[in-house]
Amino acid sequence: MDKNISFKHLKDFCEAEEFKGWDPYDGLNSWVIQKTALGKSRFFRLAWIQLFKRNPINLRPLFGVKKDYNPKGLGLFLTGYCNLYKIEPRVEYLEKINFLSTKILELKTSGYSGACWGYNFDWQARAFFQPKHTPTVVATSFIGEALIDAYEITKRDELLQTAISCTNFILKDLNKSLDEDKDFTFSYSPLDSTQVYNAGLLGAKLLAIVYPYTNDSNLLATAKKVVSYVCKRQTKEGAWSYGTLPFHQWIDNFHTGYNLECIYRYQEISGDLSFQKYIDKGLEFYVNTFFTEDGISKYYNNKTYPIDIHAPAQLIVTLSKLGVLNENKELVDRVLFWTTDNMQSSKGYFYYQKKKWVTSKIPYIRWAQSWMFYAFSYYLLELHLNEQNQHP
Repeated sequence: MDKNISFKHLKDFCEAEEFKGWDPYDGLNSWVIQKTALGKSRFFRLAWIQLFKRNPINLRPLFGVKKDYNPKGLGLFLTGYCNLYKIEPRVEYLEKINFLSTKILELKTSGYSGACWGYNFDWQARAFFQPKHTPTVVATSFIGEALIDAYEITKRDELLQTAISCTNFILKDLNKSLDEDKDFTFSYSPLDSTQVYNAGLLGAKLLAIVYPYTNDSNLLATAKKVVSYVCKRQTKEGAWSYGTLPFHQWIDNFHTGYNLECIYRYQEISGDLSFQKYIDKGLEFYVNTFFTEDGISKYYNNKTYPIDIHAPAQLIVTLSKLGVLNENKELVDRVLFWTTDNMQSSKGYFYYQKKKWVTSKIPYIRWAQSWMFYAFSYYLLELHLNEQNQHP
C-alpha cells in the first residue's frame, strides 16, 4: 500500500476513535478484578493480564474494560502532530496539538516532586505491582519530550514549565541503583528498584532534552552517569539485555532501538562524544540482527515471533533520531512495506502481533496506533526535509 494512503487511513481511524482505545495490559480494569476478591491475588492478576494480552479474541467488552485515554499514547500522538505541523502548518494540526497537550495536562498524576504520568490501568509485572496512574519514567519521558515539541510550536509556557518540572520527578522520586563507579540507573517507577536499561536511559534523555531550557548542568551530569551505567553493560556484539534481573535477560528489537536513541540524544545535546563507539556497535547490531530480507521485524535477536508492531515503528524513529534514516532508507522502506501489507487492517488500524499460527488484530490505541502514527510522522518529516534540501 502507498505510504501516504496507509498513513491517512491510520490517521482517520485514530481521529474517529478520538485517541481512546484498549491496551494489551488493561485487563485489570475489568470488574472481575476491581470488584471481586480475585483481584487481591498477585498470581491471579498476573494470569488475568496475560489472558487478555495473549488472547487474539478481544475479551474486554465482555468483562467491562472500556476504551480510555492512555497518557503515553497521547504523548506519542502529540509529537506526531507536531511533526506534521512542521511539514505543513495546518490549522487542523494546531487544533490537535492544543487538544492533546491540554488533555495530557489534565491526566497528570499528583503527589510527586514534579510532573509525571502513568497508565490508565493497574499493572502486575513479575517484578512489581503498580496501581492505576502510578507514574513511570517511561511514560513521563515520552510525554515531557512531546510537551517541549508542542511548546516550540504553540509557545504555551505551561507546556514548557510542565516539561521542566518532570526533571524533579526523575531526580527526586525515582530510585537509583549505583555501581562500583558510582554510575547508576533509575528505577521504572517510585515503587520499585528494578534496573531496566531502556527505562533509565529514557529518564536520562529527558534530562538532556530539558537542559537547553534551564542550563542546569546537573541535568547533563546525571544523564551521563546513566548513559555510562548502561553502556558498560553492552555486550561485545553490541547488544543489551532488557535489564539486570534473571528473568530480564532477553535481547529484543525495540528496546535496543530505545537505548540507541537515548544515548545519541544525550550525545547530541551535551556534545560529549565519549559514547560514540557504543552507538556505532549497537547500531550495527540493531540493523543487522532484527530485520529480515523480506522486511519482517524480528522480536528477539534469536527468534522472529511474535512479530510486534512496536518494532517496525521504533526502527523508523531510531534511525531518524540518529540521523541515519536516509542511508538506511532501503531497509526502512522494505520494513514499512511489509508492515503495511501484513499488519494493517482495511479499517486503517494496525494489528498488535503476528505469531506463527495466529494474529492478534485487536486495535490497541497506545501499543499499535499511537506508535505507528508517531513513526509515520518521522518518516514523512524526513521525506519533507529531503525535498527541501533538494529544492531549496
